[in-house]
Amino acid sequence: MTTQAMTAPPPQQQQQPVWKSAAPAAAPSSAPSTAASPSPMCMQDDCVLFGSLLNEAPQGILVVDDTDVIVFANLAMNVLFLPHVLEEGRLLPAVPALEPVTRVVADARRQRTRVEAELRLPLPHSYAAEWSHERHYHLCASPWAEGHRSGIWVMVIDRTEHDMIAQTRQDFVTSAGHELRTPLSLIHGYIETLKSGMIKNTASLVRCLDVMEKHSRRMMRIIDDMLTLSRLESLEEPLKTETFLVRGSVQDALEHLTPLIETRQPHITLDFPPDGGLLSGDRFYWDQIFSNLIENALKENPRTGLRLNIRGRWTRHECVITITDDGVGIRAEDVPNVFKRFYRSTQESKGSGLGLSIVRRAVELHGGTIELESHPGQSTTFTIRVPLPE
Repeated sequence: MTTQAMTAPPPQQQQQPVWKSAAPAAAPSSAPSTAASPSPMCMQDDCVLFGSLLNEAPQGILVVDDTDVIVFANLAMNVLFLPHVLEEGRLLPAVPALEPVTRVVADARRQRTRVEAELRLPLPHSYAAEWSHERHYHLCASPWAEGHRSGIWVMVIDRTEHDMIAQTRQDFVTSAGHELRTPLSLIHGYIETLKSGMIKNTASLVRCLDVMEKHSRRMMRIIDDMLTLSRLESLEEPLKTETFLVRGSVQDALEHLTPLIETRQPHITLDFPPDGGLLSGDRFYWDQIFSNLIENALKENPRTGLRLNIRGRWTRHECVITITDDGVGIRAEDVPNVFKRFYRSTQESKGSGLGLSIVRRAVELHGGTIELESHPGQSTTFTIRVPLPE
């Protein structure tokens, strides 16, 4: 935005702030106005129009005069710096939280040119989002002058989400590379051993092939989970909504996990309405939700005899599904992180580290939420809530 667009014609009264939405002035005289001398009404209308337009801008826009008095602050500017209110007529330095903005204004005034800066602003606890406790802002400031008035305008661009996505992408690539490197290195080592001719007997050969197969399957699982998560986040394909029985979906997941269930021998209880519980959604992703949650419980609790209860309850407004086990539980410090990609609470944790990320994203795409409650050494409960159509 140019300096010209950020200014307004000089007001009729020195104390009238630029762009302030004041009440309409008295009707102009009947004498025709000329193009070279616009009427006060026109100038005031222009100020109101500029203010209305700037209030629609997604960027924060602040205008101060040479004495650092706030002349104008659009709606976005006030939202970006909640809970601090930027009132017209207030001195900018009087708002301690805006001290970085005050410095940028001072730099632009001293250098008499456009300046830019980055700002990381910690948020009060009550305003902090779940995924971020600070905001990342890009600031640019430049002098303006119109007639006998001058000052500095500031534009603030919120880059929090952009930076978060970039960091998430970087973390994902790093974690994925690390997860794939380990099995690839093992497979490569066994291939070199086989090529060297050092293995002479059939038993050793079979053992090598078994290890290679195991780790190749692990890589396939990681890649499949990565592709599933990518599809969920990019929404390349819309959800295929159908009405299905939740109990049937859970039973299909248990059948898919038969080898693991036979090894761990858990006591599994299904508690659903007599009709099996109807739900509308993408059956493919619900099968994955239940498979991942049940597999997670079995793999994180290696002892036999784990008690696993899967329950579904329907009210008028929502479906509530709980999956509870009486296993080792999850430490309090790990609970906020378990849905993050590739997160493992311990080195001994099994799986790709993507299963619970897939679960949360799939549940959210169905308009639902998932919560975790765990008491170490006693129980772990995942609670899924899905709204039902009215």
